[in-house]
Amino acid sequence: MRNLKTSLFAFFFLLTTGFAFAQRSYKISYQQLKEYEGVYQYGKEDKLTIAASPVDTCLVAIIKLSVYPLKSADKDVFTDVGKNKITFLRNSSSQIIGYAKGNDTNRLIARSVKFSPKMWYPKMGADVKTYQYKYTTPGKFKDGLQPGDATAVGLDTALLDKMMNKIVRGQYPNVHSVLIIKGGKLVFEEYFYEYTKDSLQEMRSATKSIVSALTGIAIHQGFIKSKNERVVSYFPEYNLANNTDIKKTITVENMLANQSGLDCDVSNPKSAGAEEAMDASDDWVKFTLDLPMIDKPGNDGRYCSGNPITLGRIVEKTTHMDLPVYGQKNLFGPLGITGYKWNFKPDRSNINEYCQIYLHPRDMAKFGLLYLNKGVWNKKQVIPAEWVTESFRKHSVVQGVDYGYLWWLKYLDADGGVRYYGKAAQGNGGQKIYIFPDQDLVVAITGGNYNSKSPSDELISKYILPSFNKK
Repeated sequence: MRNLKTSLFAFFFLLTTGFAFAQRSYKISYQQLKEYEGVYQYGKEDKLTIAASPVDTCLVAIIKLSVYPLKSADKDVFTDVGKNKITFLRNSSSQIIGYAKGNDTNRLIARSVKFSPKMWYPKMGADVKTYQYKYTTPGKFKDGLQPGDATAVGLDTALLDKMMNKIVRGQYPNVHSVLIIKGGKLVFEEYFYEYTKDSLQEMRSATKSIVSALTGIAIHQGFIKSKNERVVSYFPEYNLANNTDIKKTITVENMLANQSGLDCDVSNPKSAGAEEAMDASDDWVKFTLDLPMIDKPGNDGRYCSGNPITLGRIVEKTTHMDLPVYGQKNLFGPLGITGYKWNFKPDRSNINEYCQIYLHPRDMAKFGLLYLNKGVWNKKQVIPAEWVTESFRKHSVVQGVDYGYLWWLKYLDADGGVRYYGKAAQGNGGQKIYIFPDQDLVVAITGGNYNSKSPSDELISKYILPSFNKK
């Protein structure tokens, strides 16, 4: 459930090996790149796939649903976005047999792999020089979303056309989907590359906002007595390290606002709560609660993945249900969300999933609409209205941004200089659920720009929000 640092998902891209070096120019053809394609060992038990991109002449490493670029630096040598060195190994016959990263060597398992051509092109078959998008209303499906017309609700379809043209022409790469709800209706829905409405998208740290919702429901139902309950009291089975009197005062609310006071901050590589250290631990909740205190609970905000993971376990312990089961009964079921994937196991067995949820983009949009409507879905109060209000109220500042209860409270400046205030669930790669209450607007975007700048915010500020500039 991480956002900025993602060692579990981005094995190639962490600055931890000491092999960072200046990238050099080395020309290589697409046919030469294809020599490296195959399925490789990844760690002790997992696999990754290497593919050659015909579009920008680079290799990509595919881990689960995530795609990461590797740039050629020298013969058999590539670098990642962190400029770390990946060296492919050959046998006496000059055949590729594996790769080395730092002190780790991973063998080639299979050479022959088929890749869908769709994975390289935003719209397969589209001529990027002549492509011209023409807006059409979304289709209607039996999932609870009602389609509508963007023009009828005041959106500028000329701007939407321009956005689509730029995405298809590659000016905004690795955008997987864009969906817009205005006036309670789905008025825009487009997918790119091999992604469709039926494709699951990993949510990364946007999962945190799902945990927030379930925590609020559990409090409302009386399983958790209040947001002021002390966290350590839920784990009497742990013999905690650094168990000071101050640590015993950490509350559920402190963790919702990322104000636990624990030495856990993904933006600080020297933090004792570094995610790489948690990854290797047998129990991620105990690891989190074992951390030393560096601040009083309720003071400074620090982005810590251990906080929502701990909250998820509290929901499980109090409801006597696995978190996904509780979520199905009280959140996903009422919203008609099906076919999602969620393996909430906070230990190193989950090192490549990291407790994140996988959702369809339309279901992301429904979750956003639920919050826009103050927790109501089909005239039923799914999440208490007061919880939605509190979640969207500023409780802390995290990484320089106002923060609610596992929701980012952000603003975007649209073209024209108008500032729009929104609430966002967001995850690495460009996964965004934006809610703009004043505009009665929800935008859901998914993408694959992992560990690099995502164009999601720019798409919203340049092509969606300007429709409201003169209103």
